[in-house]
Amino acid sequence: MSAIQNLHSSDAFADASQGDDLLPAGTEDSIHIRIQQRNGRKTLTTVQGIADDYDKNKLVKAFQKTFAGNGTVMEHPEYGEVIQLQGDQRKHICQFLVETGLAQDDQLKVHGF
Repeated sequence: MSAIQNLHSSDAFADASQGDDLLPAGTEDSIHIRIQQRNGRKTLTTVQGIADDYDKNKLVKAFQKTFAGNGTVMEHPEYGEVIQLQGDQRKHICQFLVETGLAQDDQLKVHGF
């Protein structure tokens, strides 16, 4: 697979197999925030690794209201529940998680571009 094809992969977790020591949900303390190119200028931001004791649907509602975009919770067979948001929201999500106390700076791993 060429580097260009790899950049435009349709799998949001494609970079996980390229050196990131990504473990299934609940086995590490890191929260992974990734960006995925859809088509043209459109992107998706995915958030994986938020503890199971938080209601992810309520988090998505807070993200939608705060960032003025759409989002959903997807069930991934290997990584558990993953939050998907429209657009490049990586910086906003990091700031939101730190300000609300859901995560610390050293727990956040930002991937992409």
